Amino acid sequence: MDNAVSKINSIASILAHAKTKIDAIDAEALLAHILEKDRSYFRTWPEREIEKCPLKQFQQLVNRRVNGEPLAYLTGWREFWSLLLQVSPATLIPRPETEQLVEQALNRIPTEAHWHIADLGTGSGAIALAIASERPNCHVVATDISADALAVAQANAQRLDINNITFRQGNWHTALNTEKQFQLIASNPPYIDANDKHLQHDGLPHEPQNALTPGSDGLTAIRIIIKQMKNHLCQPGWILLEHGYNQGQAVRDLLNQQNYSETHTLKDPGNNERLSIARKIS
Repeated sequence: MDNAVSKINSIASILAHAKTKIDAIDAEALLAHILEKDRSYFRTWPEREIEKCPLKQFQQLVNRRVNGEPLAYLTGWREFWSLLLQVSPATLIPRPETEQLVEQALNRIPTEAHWHIADLGTGSGAIALAIASERPNCHVVATDISADALAVAQANAQRLDINNITFRQGNWHTALNTEKQFQLIASNPPYIDANDKHLQHDGLPHEPQNALTPGSDGLTAIRIIIKQMKNHLCQPGWILLEHGYNQGQAVRDLLNQQNYSETHTLKDPGNNERLSIARKIS
């Protein structure tokens, strides 16, 4: 009898059952989170029995994952640019494609530069923290309209011991006050149309909607940023904007209308136009 119970509650059997419900990697990640073990532990000790309390917690997380709740919210963590970031339902989950924005920003910031940089709509702080960690002589101002999101970002900065960031609450240019000193401004703003069917899939219903969509016109926030941020950029100064897969031409047109120079768009790994870059010359 004891052997039967042990076999049913072993790591191997519990994972096997969970993998009939959710992705195998997700199942292992959730169990690793509950047990506070590395996933290699499961290979080494597959016969180990899981006690009742952590087993119940694991089963609850599996059921939430079945219902579409993102893995990052269930564990509370997401890796971005080699940084382990805390996330919560108050913040967007950082995406791998946003690392392209960080990469392109760093390509433009000299290694020893003392630039002032702004990250608008920082969420968990992913972009700001990645840039600040790679360019310690620069100072980054990270803004968000959500006090809850800023609390998560500040906690990430403190835990990672990244001190060259200032956090401010406010909507786009209002959070920057009257400052006109930024050599680079970056943003991954809300850009999905409110009626876009994608908002109903892939865990997006669980993420903060105001960070995903600005309303019926997906370009609303981008339009505001492009127009207002020109007043906060130095000459020369760079602006980098992540946007929707079908918005590249529209974003380039908006940048050109405001007389930005060197306007161009880069594609993401899925071959979709994803990041538009321009420069303020005059």
